[in-house]
Amino acid sequence: MSSLFSLIIVVLLIASMWKIFEKAGKPGWAALIPIYNFIILLEIVGKPTWWVVLIFVPIANIIVLIWVTNLLSLSFGKDTGFTVGLLLLGIVFYPMLGFGDAEYQVPSAKEAQQLT
Repeated sequence: MSSLFSLIIVVLLIASMWKIFEKAGKPGWAALIPIYNFIILLEIVGKPTWWVVLIFVPIANIIVLIWVTNLLSLSFGKDTGFTVGLLLLGIVFYPMLGFGDAEYQVPSAKEAQQLT
């Protein structure tokens, strides 16, 4: 029974990321491919692709994931409070971001904003 519940949660989160990617103009199927999905996420938030290396560095990976989650929230016009929700209650907040009325605005990273 718990395996079925876990499967439902995984499918919900994958579908949420798929919708988030599509809202940002990226291919939704990219949410299915490990590492590549993080590269696409970095493009969405406006960070350089080489940051993917940082997810393999202990301690730095935690900081990078929190930072990218915050930038994702800001890229969809949400505030830092929404970031806390994504980090602590992802099962609720990722579907809200993917299936809700949030619209992708621009990459929120300062580097990306300077390029536009």
